[in-house]
Amino acid sequence: MGLKGHAAIVGTAQYKPEKYATAPRMFHLEQVADLAAQALRDAGLKASDLDGLVINGPHFHEASVFVPAMAAEYLGLRLNFAEVVDLGGCTSVGMVWRAAAAIELGLCQAVLCVIPARMAPFGPDEDPGWMARSMRFGGHSTAFGAPEAEFDLPYGHMGQNTGYAMIAQRYAAQYDYDQRAMAKIAVDQRTNALANPQAMFYGQPLTIEQVLASKMVADPLHVLEIVMPVAGGAAMIITNKDVAARSRKRPAFITGFGEHLAFKSPSYAEDMLNTPIGPASQRAFAMAGLKPADVHAAQIYDCYTITTLLTLEDAGFCGKGEGMAFVREHDLTWRGDFPMNTHGGQLSFGQSASAGGMSQVIEAVAQIAGAAGERQLGLCDNVYVSGTGGVMSEQGALILQGA
Repeated sequence: MGLKGHAAIVGTAQYKPEKYATAPRMFHLEQVADLAAQALRDAGLKASDLDGLVINGPHFHEASVFVPAMAAEYLGLRLNFAEVVDLGGCTSVGMVWRAAAAIELGLCQAVLCVIPARMAPFGPDEDPGWMARSMRFGGHSTAFGAPEAEFDLPYGHMGQNTGYAMIAQRYAAQYDYDQRAMAKIAVDQRTNALANPQAMFYGQPLTIEQVLASKMVADPLHVLEIVMPVAGGAAMIITNKDVAARSRKRPAFITGFGEHLAFKSPSYAEDMLNTPIGPASQRAFAMAGLKPADVHAAQIYDCYTITTLLTLEDAGFCGKGEGMAFVREHDLTWRGDFPMNTHGGQLSFGQSASAGGMSQVIEAVAQIAGAAGERQLGLCDNVYVSGTGGVMSEQGALILQGA
C-alpha cells in the first residue's frame, strides 16, 4: 500500500529569507495570495486549476479556526479538499504527501500547499511580546495542565536548544563526539549557500575554526550549529499527471513517503538516539522501491547539526554510530560525492518557522527540474527529503523523482 507516483510538484514560490527586524510585515492572507500567485506562474497554471488547499493553521494571524475556508474565500477558490497540518518543521513534508494522497484518491486535481512566515502587522490589542516568549520556550506548552509545564520546564528543559543538546550529549556518551566533524556539516552547507543568492548567508564563507570558536549555546552546540530564525514563507503546487503535463518545467513526482511520531518532548523517548526518521525513511524508500544508495541528493532538515547527523544514520545512509566518519569521509557540497542540502540548508539559508522545511522540498524540485543555477547537479533524478518537528519528535521523509 502507498503512493503510485501519480502526483507531482509542478510549481514553487519562496520569499527570500530576511531578518525579522527589517522584513516587510504582511497579513497572512496577503502572503497566501502572493505566494499562490507566484507558484501558479512558476507552474504555468491558473487559479481556476486549483481545487485543493493544505495550509498551516497554528499562529495564522487572521484566525485560529476555519483557516482553510477563510483562505479559500480570500483567494476565490472552490475546493474539494482542504487540510491543516501542524507538525512544526515536518509540516512541509506532511503537506506534500497528504496532497499527493488526496490527488491519487481522486479527491482533487491540483493542490496549493502554502505557509506564510512573515510577521503580520500588530493590531491595537495584540501583545508584541508573544514572539519573544515563543522563542524562549521553543514550542513547549506552558499552559496549565500541560505535561511539559509540570515535568520539563521547572528543570531547565526550556526551548529547543536544551533538547537537542541533550540528544547530542547522549550521542557523545554512547558513540563519542567529533566536534570538527559536526562543524564540517555547517561548513559544507555554507559552501552550498555561497552558490545560492537567495540564502541568508550568501557571500559569507565559513570555516571549521569559526564554528568551533562561536559561542557555546548549549553544550556541545555552538551558535553556528543552530539555525537562524528568519522571516519568509513558501508555497508549492501539487497536481495529478494530466495537469502536470501542462506545467512549464519538469515535474517532481512523489513516489514515497513516511511519517512517524510518538512523543513531543525527548524526555518521553524510549531511546533518544533511535529517532522517528528511521521508520519514516524505511517506509518512504520501500514505497518508492529505492534504497539510500539510489538517491542523487539528500535534502535533510537541519535545524541543528545533530539533527542532520542522526538523520544520516537513521535514514540508512550510514550505520548507527558511523555518522561522524561519514561526514569526515564525504564531500557534502553540491560539487561533492554526497550532495546534501544543496541550497545551503536552513543553517545557511535561514529557517522561516514552519516554512523552513519547505526550502528543502523546493530545492529538491529545483534540482530535479534542472533549475538550481550554479549549484545544479549533473544527475538528479532521485531526491530524499526529510522534515523534523519539535525535538526529533515528529519526522517525515519523501522520495521525489523526475519523470
